[in-house]
Amino acid sequence: MSDHIESIVAEPKDLFEEELVSWIRNDSLHLILLATERCNFRCTYCYEDFAIGRMSAETIEGVKRLIERRVESLDSLSISWFGGEPLLARSVVEEVSEHVVRLARERPQLAYSGDMTTNGFLLDTAAVERLVQLGIQHYQVSLDGPEPLHNRTRIQGNGKGSFGQIWANLLAIRDGSTPANVLLRIHLTPENLPMMPDFLLCIRKTFLNDGRFRVLLKPVERLGGPNDTTMEVVPQETRPGILAHLESILVDGKEEGKGLFSAPDVCYASRPNSFVIRADGRIGKCTVALRDPANTIGNLLPDGSLDLDNDRLRPWLRGWASRDWETIGCPYATFPRTRQEEPTPEFS
Repeated sequence: MSDHIESIVAEPKDLFEEELVSWIRNDSLHLILLATERCNFRCTYCYEDFAIGRMSAETIEGVKRLIERRVESLDSLSISWFGGEPLLARSVVEEVSEHVVRLARERPQLAYSGDMTTNGFLLDTAAVERLVQLGIQHYQVSLDGPEPLHNRTRIQGNGKGSFGQIWANLLAIRDGSTPANVLLRIHLTPENLPMMPDFLLCIRKTFLNDGRFRVLLKPVERLGGPNDTTMEVVPQETRPGILAHLESILVDGKEEGKGLFSAPDVCYASRPNSFVIRADGRIGKCTVALRDPANTIGNLLPDGSLDLDNDRLRPWLRGWASRDWETIGCPYATFPRTRQEEPTPEFS
């Protein structure tokens, strides 16, 4: 139980092992921070239970101390903000980010980048301008199709729709000069597919002439939420053709692939130098498997050290040892144990 991660390869002998070495290097660190696990939305396909609230003061200090402990040896630091909805705990985001910016300013060799997965409802002009100043320049915002369909699935906690405010915020980014890059994650369902061609044409005309915007088309999945048994998803066998057709609408008349986002071959959960730090200080590897005990691989201590259990960590890295690209692409899809829900303590 220590900061040390067991080495699982000696010298790079081929492309696969070279890829592994690039992710196991001690001079690179990726932290996925859950500023809060509460959310102002109740999306119909969501898998989270929102039981844990805002990141504790002890965990915030632990995160700052962790970065201090590692910063002298780092060439690259990447911080991803996740939730819940991270902008519900914007002060946590700002406190940690201000600390990182100060550390990075003193170390010109450090390449620091920040990104955020947000529902976009609170991503107004003032928020974007402030967060970009703190190095958070990349945002992922989801849309579920045109307004009537989006408002059926991406519902606010008060039962109201969310499309109008999100769209207004996206237009404000487009019309402003802040260097904020936005990945529009467009969810696909059997219900919204008939309207997708017209909606994507609107997306293309509205945003894709601005190089700060890109699109990821993503079929909705059953990820363990309460509506999984009744939720319809796009069949696996039809997805390649559907995606090819819809992507052609987005890139029509453009340079091939411009405006589209391609998911990386290696999932962050397979990367030895990537960790999820939850609001209560638990350390995980995956932002989907939040209720699975197997996803808890240790704890962040107040002094910034990582109390890791290598026996729990090892299954997340098994794709490297087996040389299996499918496993490193999503280690949780075929995780070698029975998934089960874990009672999550209340944390305010």
